[in-house]
Amino acid sequence: MAFNYDKYLRVNKMPTLWCWGCGDGVILKATIRAIEKMGWDMDNVCVVSGIGCSGRFSSYIDCNTVHTTHGRTVAYATGVKLAKPHANVIVVAGDGDGLAIGGNHTIHGCRRNIDLNFILINNFIYGLTNSQTSPTTPRGFWTVSQKNGNIDPTFNASNLAIGAGASFVAREAMTDPKKLEKILVKAFSHKGFSFIEVLSNCHINLGRKNKMLSAMDNLKWIDDITLPLKKWEALEDEVEKENILPTGVLREVEQEEYCDMYKEIQMAAQGQRAKITQADFEKKI
Repeated sequence: MAFNYDKYLRVNKMPTLWCWGCGDGVILKATIRAIEKMGWDMDNVCVVSGIGCSGRFSSYIDCNTVHTTHGRTVAYATGVKLAKPHANVIVVAGDGDGLAIGGNHTIHGCRRNIDLNFILINNFIYGLTNSQTSPTTPRGFWTVSQKNGNIDPTFNASNLAIGAGASFVAREAMTDPKKLEKILVKAFSHKGFSFIEVLSNCHINLGRKNKMLSAMDNLKWIDDITLPLKKWEALEDEVEKENILPTGVLREVEQEEYCDMYKEIQMAAQGQRAKITQADFEKKI
């Protein structure tokens, strides 16, 4: 039986404004299937998106949605989660939105370990605004803002999230929708900040301007620069490792969740418990 996406979509907004062949549609469908598997009530789901191609997520999915300003997705989502701790909050942002102007919010969401599900769609470029260099654009690539080749060092988004303290970090490519769906279910099941980097294609504003003339060429390039984590770990050449991105669950640990800790602060303010002190955390350092 075919999956019924219509009950999760604002059908009156169809067809999408995404370019033909764009990976965002694949990611949207994988997200919907993961929500279905979680059995979430859509009245208790909130999707927060920012500016850019990924910002359209909040237009198309039929639940509580917030379309925010550029780079502020995690900040808005933090407010939603603190106001409604039992809500299932999904953040969707692009590599420019989430790592450039919004990089600081991303870092603090990770370190607080607030129970958000952050889907970072990494297509290696500012796609909506016509090909400017983003924090993940590979060095040497042509962009509108670096026409002689990008010289900026490149962020490894998942490593950044791990370093900032996110308790769940995973990376997957939209070239394998079933694997992506499974990763999303794991992320949605995790209590704490879940950072899911999804590698996607922008064959219009990255691919065809960098000798990848079709969507399939762009997808092949993504396959060429990724390996499942176990195969990546088996590589002996450290230089080769640096040029390949491992996929799968990269970090999964249990840590104090921010909303739970905030509830303790509320109780202390109401005189229901003692104030929080360093001793509350000494055993967990």
